[in-house]
Amino acid sequence: MEIGVAAYLKKINKSLVLSKIIKHELISRSELANITKLTKATISSQTAELLDEGLIIESHQEYNQVGRKPIMLSLNQDAGYALGIDLDFRNIIFTVSDLIGNPVHSNTVELENSKYDEILQILINKIREYQERFSHCRFGLVGVGIGIHGTVKKDETISFVPHHKWYKKDLKGDLEKNVNTAVYVENNANLCAFAEKVFHFHQSNDLISLSMFSGIGLGILFNGELVKGYHGFAGEMGHMIISPDGKPCNCGKTGCWELYASEVSFFKNLSEIIDKPRLTHQDIKNLVIARNPAVISQMDNFIKYVSIGLNNIINLLNPEILVLNSELLKLFPDAMNTLELNLKTSISNYKEIFISDLGTNACVMGACALTIKKFLDIPELNLTIKQEVLVPSI
Repeated sequence: MEIGVAAYLKKINKSLVLSKIIKHELISRSELANITKLTKATISSQTAELLDEGLIIESHQEYNQVGRKPIMLSLNQDAGYALGIDLDFRNIIFTVSDLIGNPVHSNTVELENSKYDEILQILINKIREYQERFSHCRFGLVGVGIGIHGTVKKDETISFVPHHKWYKKDLKGDLEKNVNTAVYVENNANLCAFAEKVFHFHQSNDLISLSMFSGIGLGILFNGELVKGYHGFAGEMGHMIISPDGKPCNCGKTGCWELYASEVSFFKNLSEIIDKPRLTHQDIKNLVIARNPAVISQMDNFIKYVSIGLNNIINLLNPEILVLNSELLKLFPDAMNTLELNLKTSISNYKEIFISDLGTNACVMGACALTIKKFLDIPELNLTIKQEVLVPSI
């Protein structure tokens, strides 16, 4: 029993030391001892083990104080790579990052249909390709994180993906039978919220992230932990009914919020009005610059319905930070001011609201971050992207 307790404490200490090294980027052994309150002997033992494993490296960089320069410790970012996947209904985004979250490669595969077996094979082929491509480093591809635009159970099996009409799929199990690496499956909105926490809002423990692209999903972080609900389906706010006799939804109900306040609904409605299929964000930008009355009118409706849902969410959850993941809102100069005015009531309270800097990359970067955290087995992950997130190529 004592041996088991000692091994457990050693594991806890190792995770703590590694998480602090990552958070501070460069740190000495003495600083680690002060921050963690561990003894110098424990710090020496843990860092020696991490050095032997190749997870951390030593250097004399970036130390400007007077006196002898201590040996600084940092994560060996090139010791392994994480693969993040955003499995949407029209395409799949693949992004590989190093162990500190910097993207090193990204591309997009367009989907021709929603057949599960065909998409599964695409994923298997791409994962194998990346395993071979990054096999040269110490740990190779350390794992794969996949964002699903649908409901995912706590055991990581898929319950339902509306756009693909998938029911009860074990994507994690099907992949792990064919690729020799760990696979993590999570709801895309949860990954967006996790990405915001890991890469930007390090100090916020109460954060919600609204993903607004192909539908609407809500990622909820309370006390620094994802809120998933009893089955794992918490945050499916896109299917909150805001118009009981409204438009029919793929979920089987009518009047769901995402039919009025998601980007895909905005594009669909505007395409029908101006009779132009396959609109892009650049098209919208051009129409905004030209002050096209149709696009201005649609944006007014869009903001109105976004506000309705957000007021409900704020009243329910009282978040500290609200992050909106929308490229459309960036295209309209007064969008956020109008939105915030619509949220001001005597009872609705939140601290701050932002448009996500990660944008369409939030899900895939969250998938990379989750994979890194699982591989390193640490309690907390704080990263800062040192370079721009790569724009996926097709």
